[in-house]
Amino acid sequence: MHLAVFASGGGSNFQSILDAVQRGDLPQTEIALCVSNKLQAGALQRAERHGIPTAVLRPEDFDSAPAYVEAVLGTLEAHHVDFVALAGYMRKIPSAVVAAYANRMVNIHPSLLPAFGGQGLYGQRVHEAVLAAGVRWTGATVHLVDDDYDTGPIVAQEPVIVEHTDTPKSLAARVLETEHRLYPQALRLFAEGRVRIEGRTVQITPPAS
Repeated sequence: MHLAVFASGGGSNFQSILDAVQRGDLPQTEIALCVSNKLQAGALQRAERHGIPTAVLRPEDFDSAPAYVEAVLGTLEAHHVDFVALAGYMRKIPSAVVAAYANRMVNIHPSLLPAFGGQGLYGQRVHEAVLAAGVRWTGATVHLVDDDYDTGPIVAQEPVIVEHTDTPKSLAARVLETEHRLYPQALRLFAEGRVRIEGRTVQITPPAS
């Protein structure tokens, strides 16, 4: 699996994927490219330290939306990318790119979707909404990417208890620890060919004996 990781920020989830590859916990996988829409994204710096190719692709740098899409698809093709992982990427992926990587593009979200997802709910805002709602459980979700925000079929989830003493910051830290564990596990399912998609349902087949 030739993987591109898209990230806008510090890249801690990018790092967790890279660490899993280097440990041998994510077999048959190579991180072929790190893409960002931010010139100073920490994820790019992490990639460069490990000799991983990087690309900065910002819609505002192109004359038109089709030109931006062409650049994204061309960059992915040039690096032989066959799977995409969004890891804290703060731009909506164009429909043409989603279609080109249908069922081969995933995202991680810091809640138990479909709760606390959708446009405008990202990062700290998610944890603020969770605490405001008074729910007892939150968590992390890995899902396939479709044309809307956080609505693609769910691949994997892991719950995190909400403590009565939690602040958005403390809750975010515990959920992020879960993300770092869950995301490489979910990507491994794809690398091993164990994911079967039937409509909106994702079936996970047993590992080969």
